[in-house]
Amino acid sequence: MASSKGNRVFVWIILILLFVGLIGFGATGLTGNATRLGTVGDKELEIQSYANALQSRIRALESQTGSAVSFAQAQQFGLDRAVLGQLVTERVLDAEAEALGLSVGDARVRDQVLAIPAFQGLNGSFDRDAYRDALSRNGLSVAEFEESLREGEARALLQTAVVGGVAAPDAHVEALVEFLMSRRDITWAPVTLGAARMPAADDGRPRVILPEILLDAEIPAPTEAEIEARYAAAPEAYTAPEIRQISYVWLRPEDVAEEIEIDDAQVRELYEQRISEYVQEERRLVERLVYPNAEAAETALARLEAGEASFEDLVEARGLSLEAVDLGDVAEADLDGAAETVFAAEAGDVVGPVETDLGPALFRVNAVLAAEEVPFEAVEDDLRAELAQARARREIERRSQEITDLLAGGAALEDLAERADMELGTIEWSEEVSDGIAAYAPFREAAATAQEGGFPELLGFEDGGVFALRLDGVTPPQLRPLDEVRAQVIADVEAETRARLRSERAEALAAEIAGGASFAAAGLAPQQAQNLTRRAFVEGTFPGFIREIFEMEEGETRAITGDGFAAVVRLDAVAPPAEDDAGVVAERQAIEERLGTGIAQDIYAAYASAVQARTEIRIDDTAVQAVHSSFR
Repeated sequence: MASSKGNRVFVWIILILLFVGLIGFGATGLTGNATRLGTVGDKELEIQSYANALQSRIRALESQTGSAVSFAQAQQFGLDRAVLGQLVTERVLDAEAEALGLSVGDARVRDQVLAIPAFQGLNGSFDRDAYRDALSRNGLSVAEFEESLREGEARALLQTAVVGGVAAPDAHVEALVEFLMSRRDITWAPVTLGAARMPAADDGRPRVILPEILLDAEIPAPTEAEIEARYAAAPEAYTAPEIRQISYVWLRPEDVAEEIEIDDAQVRELYEQRISEYVQEERRLVERLVYPNAEAAETALARLEAGEASFEDLVEARGLSLEAVDLGDVAEADLDGAAETVFAAEAGDVVGPVETDLGPALFRVNAVLAAEEVPFEAVEDDLRAELAQARARREIERRSQEITDLLAGGAALEDLAERADMELGTIEWSEEVSDGIAAYAPFREAAATAQEGGFPELLGFEDGGVFALRLDGVTPPQLRPLDEVRAQVIADVEAETRARLRSERAEALAAEIAGGASFAAAGLAPQQAQNLTRRAFVEGTFPGFIREIFEMEEGETRAITGDGFAAVVRLDAVAPPAEDDAGVVAERQAIEERLGTGIAQDIYAAYASAVQARTEIRIDDTAVQAVHSSFR
């Protein structure tokens, strides 16, 4: 199982590396006569392959972060080294597969080509012109691309040969299942700062008197000495964050959209394109039960009408499930000859038998979905705004090159506001500020890393807007005066006092119950929780509660405190995983799969390293730098 799944993952990784750049149709082009980045054994490492893979990795990172990634940032993250290392490893394995005589036929390569969406036309079928054009835009010939596919399949065969049959060790699997799925039964009760209890009276019942421990609302106000001690002990809690004085310019789609006039005909055309969203005919939620002949269908309907069987009984008698006979929501056109009968029925009716392509059938109508129509006038403004926003994003994209050129020429942000019609502003930014332009994650990230004296760079927002910023100054973190944060300090002292008193009471009650008293005699309202695993959560507790339970011995009683919470807990029973439980079975299968896949990957990585160690590798640093220059 592990090797099969690993094989599929390996193949898809190869395909993604090769083709994700094709989706955008236009990877970085390289000029000049040099085409080789280096050699790996007898295999050449192509410049264009490195450029395409590097661009694909940068695009993937941009997709994850939601912001543009410069090549300098990509180098800081080590993407260039990671991509080059991966390509070298692939070529090492290509050479090894060739030496071992591993290859695949033309039919397999053809299947791979036909499966790639980038090579499909509007009708979803393979488009040879799109195929050649996409390869040409990425600097690849058909022969080169198909050879890369053939080599990728050969690498997959090599991986299967190396890691085939690898399975997770049983002892390791069982140890993890035992750890994750063993069970605990507890009795527990939350502890508050309530009334204290005197020893039992002569009749054995506890006597409740006035509180010895104050209620939460009656915690005494802290003294000045306690306030000053808390302020001095935790200065980081009362320190103002670093404040960054930032100037910025930005251009948003909504600002540009206000200047754009959208023709009425375009709005109407968009409405017609989406007419299926706005005009929906009447539909039915329907189930269809097919029989081998009309007689069997009539007999079943008679049993239903006589009350001898329900529709569910009829489905079960045919050896089917309700999911198997469910047609979902259907229109009249979906039912052919059965449409008139089904659409004349009401919700809950069973009609038929009706002759269908599959044979005589009974239909149950579960619900009637009325026809709906949203008139053009109701959505006209929204569609117009959508078109304006789309055109605004294209306009911003067009202006971005001009703005970038201005910045490269030394233009200040103030110049951009005047010459590129961008909005100029200033902000005192810290990690606590998230209003205005600081509501955008790309701005916050850029603001946090900006350096004084740095050159502004045009960056993008997720919605298509752009901005540039300049760091004008930095106010370092400063301890706020005590008078300014006095209320916060007092609240912190009181919270600490409550937590300490609550913890002390919980410890005292736990000791009493451990000595033989019942929860009720201790003035607590006990609750039961059974079959708890390490992944369970007990409502009303805090996240570390379960972890502490699994540190207890069977029969132990202890106080568990944390995050403003305190409880007395007794561990009543410890049990192994329930082997017949579906959750345990699923967990065991998942562990076997994860471990098996991980071990297989480690074995394959070790094998690849060993092969690479005995393969001569030559990389042309000049060619590498040429690729890098094309990204700047």
